Amino acid sequence: MLFAIGFLIVMGSVIGGYVGAHGKLYALWQPYEILIIVGAAIGAFIISNSAALMKDCITNLGGVVLGSKVDKKMFLDLLSLIYSILDKSRKEGMMSIEADVDNPQSSGLFAQYPAIQMNHALADYIADAFRLIASGNMQPHELDALLDAEIETRTQEILEPSHALQKMADAMPGFGIVAAVLGIVITMSALGGDPEELGKHIAAALVGTFMGVLLGYGVFGPIAAKMEHIGNEEIKLYQAAKSAIVASVNGMPPQLAVEFGRKVLFVHGRPSFTELEQKVRGR
Repeated sequence: MLFAIGFLIVMGSVIGGYVGAHGKLYALWQPYEILIIVGAAIGAFIISNSAALMKDCITNLGGVVLGSKVDKKMFLDLLSLIYSILDKSRKEGMMSIEADVDNPQSSGLFAQYPAIQMNHALADYIADAFRLIASGNMQPHELDALLDAEIETRTQEILEPSHALQKMADAMPGFGIVAAVLGIVITMSALGGDPEELGKHIAAALVGTFMGVLLGYGVFGPIAAKMEHIGNEEIKLYQAAKSAIVASVNGMPPQLAVEFGRKVLFVHGRPSFTELEQKVRGR
């Protein structure tokens, strides 16, 4: 919803201001200029990125348009899952969670929190951490460092699509100049002809520059920034899980361990102490 509102404001302000100043809309319709700019930008994007990264960019566009799936409910599910694992291991022993952490996709414990279970990378991150704890061969500071290293790698992976799209956005004004220069070439070849036809060629060249700048700073740039914000919210899931798990290894009971995880969350999406307490008690 916010994406659509923002897009309409950008386009409405630009087009509305242009029309309000007695501009003619048909003069902005230059399909070949758009072909040069957008086509060249997409081609450069394909050249500079892997197939996997391009697939991630397309997938992430859904989150930009529809909104992030990472919200307070998902944070509550994450911390409740960790609480459940810690509580079960404390009451029944570490061996009782072996089946859950060996295959989280078929675990009944993980299945109680489908939003976490469906996020395979996150579910595996949690399962791997408890698998290491069950092995009993790692000190708390060693586990902390290892989980931090994986978060760092995952952060680069999550944010890479937004960085790739931002580079494309930065290139858009340059491709607009390319389109404008080609328009000037066409204009120069028409010198001495009909002045009206000459004016159309000049307008087309200027529209090329306009479209490149507008698409770069008004469309693709904001989309890349939104992707980055969504990525940072997803990274918080990993950071909250790590804080809770490491706190438990350092001797904190489950209720306090998940509080460590809650505290690292952004304030705007962080569940309150009472909300988390009610969630884990009513699980």
